[in-house]
Amino acid sequence: MKLNIKGLYQDLKKGVKIADEVQRKTSANIEGGLGYGQSIFDPRFKQSLSQAGVSARTTPAQFVGAYTSRLLVDAANDGSRTYWWRYNHPLAVAQKGVEYGVNPIKSPTARALAGLGIAAPAIAASGTYDLLNPGEMFRPKGYAQKYSEVGAEDRRETSQPAQELIERFFMGRTGAPLKYETAKQDIPDLTPGRYANYQNFLYNEKGLLDLGIIKGTGENLQGVPEVRALGFPVTIPMATGFTAGSIAARQAMVKNRTKTPLGKTVTQMYPGRERSIRGMIGGTVGSLAGVAFGNMLNAAIATANRPQLPATSEYTEDLG
Repeated sequence: MKLNIKGLYQDLKKGVKIADEVQRKTSANIEGGLGYGQSIFDPRFKQSLSQAGVSARTTPAQFVGAYTSRLLVDAANDGSRTYWWRYNHPLAVAQKGVEYGVNPIKSPTARALAGLGIAAPAIAASGTYDLLNPGEMFRPKGYAQKYSEVGAEDRRETSQPAQELIERFFMGRTGAPLKYETAKQDIPDLTPGRYANYQNFLYNEKGLLDLGIIKGTGENLQGVPEVRALGFPVTIPMATGFTAGSIAARQAMVKNRTKTPLGKTVTQMYPGRERSIRGMIGGTVGSLAGVAFGNMLNAAIATANRPQLPATSEYTEDLG
């Protein structure tokens, strides 16, 4: 079978031209129009090609040409990396869930308040700050202040409170663990073994695929499970708080649901101000309930992790 080089070239060229048309239409809706955010992995690109009559099965050369164009646009404009930059932090991922919960609220101010009502309890449950410790700039238990003097007798004190607040609430940083003796004052049930294991987890373990991006431990300083995603702590109460808060906010705004004769569900929301109030209350209550449930799970896990010592009666039997 003779290979038609000229026809192959024309098909590749046509695929590039079709890809350009598709990408020109989609980039018109993107700020700057440079293709920013256009990823080679975006399924909508493949769907658009299919609508234009281009597919891997029926027109393979045109398909290759189209995806060659897409790859160039992706590489030149950080198309795929856009998604990594947007979602490479646990709170960025959680924000998408919050948006699901609060987006039906029309007022931007009320929507922001509802979002904060969901996020504040959940983020506090991650351990990055302690809302019950305002005197030490909300320093979480067991951790040193970022701007305390290295080698100081008590690194729970700081001379730069404003910077501590920025680190804690804007940067999401917990600081380094205190030395064992001081950390135990914060966490009375902290043991040398748990402390040593957690230090090893923080500074030596690389986690999934040895990349250091995601790693987890069954016991943090508090004795409960913790995952670190790019250094940010994620706990069970944080996850349950965000999840329950987002769902509760959305459900609180629903007035009723009805089915059409065709079986489609139609959702009716409460109007205006009532919707906003219900969303804010529902989100906050749901987040608090989710955190409480997560704390119950943590308590059960922590109890299971503690070594089971023999009962007094067993010692008596052995002595007998």
